[in-house]
Amino acid sequence: MPDEHERMDDRKLAVLRAIVSDYVSTREPVGSKSLVEKYQLGVSSATVRNDMAALEEDGYITQPHTSAGRIPTDKGYRLFVDRLGHLRPLSAPERRAIAQFFNAAVDLDDVVGRTVRLLSQLTRQVAMMRYPSVSSATVRHVELVLLGPRRLLAVVILSNGRVEQHVLELTHELDDDFLGDLRRQVSVQCAGHSVKDAAALMPLVAARFPQHQRRAVTEVVTGVLEALVDRSEERLAVAGTANLTAFGSDFEDTIRPVLQALEEQVVLLHLLGEAGTSAVTVRIGAENPQLTTASLVAASYGGASDVTATLGVLGPTRMDYPSTMTAVAAVARYVSRILSGD
Repeated sequence: MPDEHERMDDRKLAVLRAIVSDYVSTREPVGSKSLVEKYQLGVSSATVRNDMAALEEDGYITQPHTSAGRIPTDKGYRLFVDRLGHLRPLSAPERRAIAQFFNAAVDLDDVVGRTVRLLSQLTRQVAMMRYPSVSSATVRHVELVLLGPRRLLAVVILSNGRVEQHVLELTHELDDDFLGDLRRQVSVQCAGHSVKDAAALMPLVAARFPQHQRRAVTEVVTGVLEALVDRSEERLAVAGTANLTAFGSDFEDTIRPVLQALEEQVVLLHLLGEAGTSAVTVRIGAENPQLTTASLVAASYGGASDVTATLGVLGPTRMDYPSTMTAVAAVARYVSRILSGD
C-alpha cells in the first residue's frame, strides 16, 4: 500500500517545491499570490490556495502567524528531499577548484582542515568531519629511522592517511645493518594487514633473529606496537561556526542546544556516527532528537575499500538542501580519492 508521500499528486508536489524554494531564498512566509506570480505552476490562484490548504491539512506546511503565508514543516522538507531525484552535478570549474584545493594537502590533518573549511565555504553552514578510525585501516608502510645509537623513530603510515609515530629510547645500541634487517622484517609482517592483524603478527619478528639480538628487537617491536594501537578517542574537526550568526532567527530561541553541541561535540559525533554508509544522508529537525531545530547533511568517506568515517554540515531546517547535498557528496568523493591514493 503506497504511503501518503507516494499518493501526493504532481501538482501539489510542485506547489510544495515552490514553497520550499521561495522560503529558503527569502526567509518570508509564502502566499498563493506570490507563488502564481513567481513560479509557472500552470494553475490559477484559487487552485494554488486549495492545494496549499490540502498541504497544510496533511502537515507539510504551516501558517506561522494569522494572515501570513505558509512555511514548510519538517515533514514538508522531508518530502521535498525525498522527491529531489538526481542532484545537480558540479560544474567543471567547481570540480577543478575543489581538486586544486585538495591537491595541496600534505597530510591527514591538512586534508581534514581543508575539508571542513571548503564545506563551510560551499554551503555557508557549519561543517564537521570525523577523523578516520585506525581500526578500519591497513598498514601501508613502516619506517624505522635511527636518530642516535640508542634513539629510534618508528613511523607507521596507514591506508586512511593517518601517520602514527613514536620516538623510542633504547637500552641497546643499533647499527645500520641490524636496523636494515629489522626494518625489512617488520615491513613483511605489517604491510597490507589490518592494524589489528599487524599488531598480532609483530611478536613473530623477534623469532627471525638470533637469540642475542632478540632483546633489542623486542624493544623496537614494542615501539611499533604502540604506534599501531588504535587511539579510541573520537576526533572531530569543525569549521564555519560563525555562519550560524546569519541564521540565528531560523533557530528562533533554540540556538543554544546547537552551540552547546558544537562546544561539547559528543552529540555531533553521535549524529555523524548514525549517518551510516549512504552516499548522502539527510536528517531533518525532529529526526535529530537532540537538535530538533537543525538539519544534518552527511556522507561517508573512505580510503581504499574501507568506509572510515563521516563528514557533513549542520544548519537550520531552512536549508538549501539540493546544493548542500551536492557539495557534501562531492567533497566526500574527493576525500575518499585522496585517502585511497588515487
